Amino acid sequence: MKSLNQIYTDNPADYARNYFENLSEILKKIDAQAVARFVVMLLEARERGAMIFFMGNGGSAATASHFANDLVIGTRSPGKPFRVLSLTDNMATLTALANDFGFDEIFVRQVKALGRSGDVLVGISASGNSANLVHAFEHAACAGIKTFALTAFDGGKMRKMADDGIHVPTASGDYGPAEDAHLILDHLVVSYLSRRINQAVVAA
Repeated sequence: MKSLNQIYTDNPADYARNYFENLSEILKKIDAQAVARFVVMLLEARERGAMIFFMGNGGSAATASHFANDLVIGTRSPGKPFRVLSLTDNMATLTALANDFGFDEIFVRQVKALGRSGDVLVGISASGNSANLVHAFEHAACAGIKTFALTAFDGGKMRKMADDGIHVPTASGDYGPAEDAHLILDHLVVSYLSRRINQAVVAA
């Protein structure tokens, strides 16, 4: 695994090949058993009717929304859908919380209002150190809410705090490959869940 600075070349075609190869090496180092544990956590949450919350900042906010969309719609889950909410999506709520209480409070106050013991909170962050995510994880630990971290770089605080997580081993500061991998994990997990759930329906 190399940093983007190490693979950079003036030739865009060569850089593209280097980027693809580097991303492939990063993906190979992701723990498949951690992915399996995430799948189990989501299935168990679905079975007990728990809420699954996603949160992130910037590109990770977009991934949080994408994940929520894919779990609710993409799984085509019959009868018992996944109950999922991205905490990044209500702009009125986000701006009110940021304006009235500070940006560090935008997720934890939503979790306090909406979360219940047994729910799942998924934090997506390359650095793992975003204060607003860390604060939400701190509350979750006291409220009986399970936490799962999708991280990169060295994983930061969230990797240590979370009940479980998937770590993407990228070079520090390389947000592109980190966010690429997180979105690939979304599509991997949802494509698996869709097939598993719908095969079970057909078999029944």
